[in-house]
Amino acid sequence: MDLLLRRGTAALESGDLDTAVEHLTALTDHAPDFAEGWNARATVFFHMGELGLSLEDIRQTLALNPNHFGALMGLAVIFEELGHEKEALEAYRAVEAIHPHRPELHEAIERLSKTVEGEHL
Repeated sequence: MDLLLRRGTAALESGDLDTAVEHLTALTDHAPDFAEGWNARATVFFHMGELGLSLEDIRQTLALNPNHFGALMGLAVIFEELGHEKEALEAYRAVEAIHPHRPELHEAIERLSKTVEGEHL
């Protein structure tokens, strides 16, 4: 597992996204209960602009580990990029419950709250 994850991550970092997907797909096939494999592949799909595939892998990550910080952050970012502000706000709040001391979370929650819930300064 570690070797495939390292190879996939190295390929992502070098910009070889197709190779990253190959290694990480082998990892998810070999170890379907390993949340990090799914999350790593979700990250690669995100960098490829394949938001639907990224969301599928994020959902699998969260099914295995509902409090996975990276997957929840990815979910929030994708929902916001897709214009699903209510879902993005819910995801950011879930991240905040896990890691409450991240300034960027407070900014995102405040920004989206104004739109979704009609809050005003």
